[in-house]
Amino acid sequence: MTAIDVSSTRVGPLEPSTPPRPKRKPILHLFFGDLVATVLTVTTGFLLILMMPALNWATFDAVWSTDDPANCREGGACWAFIGAKFRFIIFGVYPPDEQWRPILVMSLLLVMILASLSPRLWGRRLIAVWITSVAIMLGLMWGGVFGLTPVPTSSWGGLPVTLLLALLSLGLGFPFAVLLALGRRSSLPIPRLMSLLTIELVRGLPLVGLLFVASILLPLLLPAGWSIDKLGRTLAALTVFAAAYLAEVIRGGLQGVPSGQLEAARALGIPGWKAVWHIVLPQALQKVIPPLTNTAIVMVKNTSLVLIVGVFDMLSAARVAATDPVWPAPYVESYIFVALIYFLICFGISNYSRWLETRVQTRSYR
Repeated sequence: MTAIDVSSTRVGPLEPSTPPRPKRKPILHLFFGDLVATVLTVTTGFLLILMMPALNWATFDAVWSTDDPANCREGGACWAFIGAKFRFIIFGVYPPDEQWRPILVMSLLLVMILASLSPRLWGRRLIAVWITSVAIMLGLMWGGVFGLTPVPTSSWGGLPVTLLLALLSLGLGFPFAVLLALGRRSSLPIPRLMSLLTIELVRGLPLVGLLFVASILLPLLLPAGWSIDKLGRTLAALTVFAAAYLAEVIRGGLQGVPSGQLEAARALGIPGWKAVWHIVLPQALQKVIPPLTNTAIVMVKNTSLVLIVGVFDMLSAARVAATDPVWPAPYVESYIFVALIYFLICFGISNYSRWLETRVQTRSYR
């Protein structure tokens, strides 16, 4: 046997050593590391150079404030027009003396949204608070209660109409979407067929056509003596549209839940509706947070189409404001301002979706 020399063997705990530092790549390597990065860098730089005139038009050459609209006839952007027409774009034709009411409505809506961000507060109480808050918002806008001057829906306009249409269409459409999704996956032929026909019919129509159908045909289908104003008909069309698209998203989440969970719940004696409500549906919704967010963003932007049926939303107000003959036709500034508001709303929804998705995944792995 060969003798083993153990004289050089170290006995005892090893001294801790620091890990080697990662090699830092030079900055040029990040931009010109390979062919794809080089092409993207050069293309981006070229686009930035092309955008320099637009940047000068929007900032350095712009007119930010003026008392004379004639000062905007030459030079860059006329942001003074936005300052002069700000209240009209935001509130539309709502009576100026009563515009504190839509301000209060938007403030209450913001408070409710911030209070509903945390999943810990979700439940029946939050739904009840939301229903009460929406009733208060509509009461403030309508008036006729608490000594408020009545304001018909034909005088509503601007950002409050955009927010209310988006909120109510999604809120009212979601329960119908759940029923349609469950009905399409049902083993009963009649609910499955009715859900299938409803979803495919609505998804097969453009939203513009659906708005015209609701605006023209809905009054003819109502009983004699019944009437729904233009804003209500528009809300009905948006609700049906949102329900059909949300139903397909929810159905995709339901298909991702293993069928064994529902069978196990039935084996334990849990009623079917309780198993769906407490076991299947929460897991399905967690799986489809990104597409649900995408549908919500689409619905927010789709509210801009209501101008074709005469509803005075924020885009309609900006369009009418741009026709003021006193100002030098600042069409671009109006649409840029409205687009920025839409972007901020949709960007906030997108960021919240990413945060919620990360939180759900973190809790699922615990």
